Amino acid sequence: MARKPARAYDEMAHPWSSEVKREPSRKARAELEFEEPAVLGALFGQFDSNLVLLENRLGVYIAARGNRIQIEGGEDAVGRARDVLKGMHQRLLSGQEIDAGAVESLIAMSNEPTLEGIITGTDQGPPIMIRTRRKTIVPRSATQIEYMRCLAKDDVIFALGPAGTGKTYVAVAQAVSQLMNGSVQRLILSRPAVEAGEKLGFLPGDMKDKVDPYLRPLYDALYDCMPPEQVERRLASGEIEVAPIAFMRGRTLADAFVILDEAQNTTPAQMKMFLTRFGQNSRMVVCGDPRQVDIPGGDQFSGLADAVRRLEGVDGISVVRFGAADVVRHPIVGRIVEAYEGKDA
Repeated sequence: MARKPARAYDEMAHPWSSEVKREPSRKARAELEFEEPAVLGALFGQFDSNLVLLENRLGVYIAARGNRIQIEGGEDAVGRARDVLKGMHQRLLSGQEIDAGAVESLIAMSNEPTLEGIITGTDQGPPIMIRTRRKTIVPRSATQIEYMRCLAKDDVIFALGPAGTGKTYVAVAQAVSQLMNGSVQRLILSRPAVEAGEKLGFLPGDMKDKVDPYLRPLYDALYDCMPPEQVERRLASGEIEVAPIAFMRGRTLADAFVILDEAQNTTPAQMKMFLTRFGQNSRMVVCGDPRQVDIPGGDQFSGLADAVRRLEGVDGISVVRFGAADVVRHPIVGRIVEAYEGKDA
């Protein structure tokens, strides 16, 4: 995309400064200067792809020359574009990578005025992130910020919402982080072995071979947060356990980070059994989408909905609700979720 020559830029403070100039027609112009040229390639993206994405999503025009950027457009859009660029720059300085998904998430969060300090890195509180051996996970939606805070302080967390919002992935990342720093001794991942609307018939192999296909998403998240050899070693030693919910009965899960995925497919009896496994120095996360219940027979009430109804507001228990706007996969996934939820509603 051809870009206009940058106009006169103001002198700016480290690492950036900006001045939004208001015009009578409610148009505005913001000017930024970044002092770390080493990160500009990643900031702009290949062939300025990140800047083009910002232009298309926010309806602004961005001119770049060297380490200086000028943004023009509607007053609100210019302010949001400026905050997104600052947030991208701050993440790059902290060693994180920027891809199209990260840019999309910052754009989505820029629509929340209360999150400006978090987006731009100027918030006075501690950074909201989860560090694992393989990567650092930062929030990609406003609800993920709330979710990460709950994961750090509450004993039992219910995460409700559609696929693609990061419910399970962020929970696994937090669990891996706590396992690495020694605050828990075990990581236990579980889910109901329920088929999603189809009958798979007999599955060959031993018990592990039979249940592993149902638990594949949990393994994927684990391998994304830890080196494969560590995952295998900890699975073999029992530090990490992946098992269907039926294997939880009769146990006390102490010194453990416990995650139940696809919890909407539990019955109320199963959910009560699972929640009462809670032991000393443990944390429990229950993830699910109340709109996607696959309990056989279709006449049983979901244990997830029942538990939230009974336990919301209880001290030490938090409920985080994700929506279509929090989907962090391809943007079209969010639009698909919105279309389905709108029709169902």
